[in-house]
Amino acid sequence: MSDLDRPVWASLRHRPDWRLGDERAWRFRPDINRFAATPDENPEHLSALAELVQPGDDSVYLLQVPPIAVPPGLEAVKAASGVQMLATRQLQADDGVQVLGVADAAEMLALATLTEPGPFLARTHTMGRFIGLRIDGRLAAMAGERMRFPGYVEVSGVCTHPDFRGRGLARRLSAAVTADIQRRGEQAFLHAWTTNTTAIALYEKLGFEVRTAVNVSVLRRRPG
Repeated sequence: MSDLDRPVWASLRHRPDWRLGDERAWRFRPDINRFAATPDENPEHLSALAELVQPGDDSVYLLQVPPIAVPPGLEAVKAASGVQMLATRQLQADDGVQVLGVADAAEMLALATLTEPGPFLARTHTMGRFIGLRIDGRLAAMAGERMRFPGYVEVSGVCTHPDFRGRGLARRLSAAVTADIQRRGEQAFLHAWTTNTTAIALYEKLGFEVRTAVNVSVLRRRPG
């Protein structure tokens, strides 16, 4: 099985500083991201995953090619399908974008909270290189890197403020992030909801091709 089939597990396997859990199940530290994973659907591993989810508002996202098995004690509050896409064409660097960092963290979180490109928390921006475009001093759009494991880096966090949509900013930033990943000799990949045909069409124009369908579930502890 390719690491791409379980990208969350592959990513956490190589980043112990990002994770909680053990070899049976891992999740991201709660200020970095909400994804969790097991290496397979072994009942012991699923039980270990359930132990990582706290009572209350805590939830975790699972993203993988194999069908998702909900561990005992947890329930799926969302289940959906997506696609995983790989970059197949070399893209060009963009010198007009701004590299975002700690000083921009609050604005990045506000933009992601407004536009919901996927789980984005206080330290999600530390997962990789993020870039943005400012218009009249405002952070109009951003994109960056999320999952990573040897040879592969995920393009993620692509979002545009509603006030600045329709200007091609998401396309420009997605291309710039991809070009930087390729410059380092790595393969860029990304995920999109199956229903988000607009985003899929944009990525196809950039040279991304669908590798496979993926399953996504949001799990939380079952009440009581």
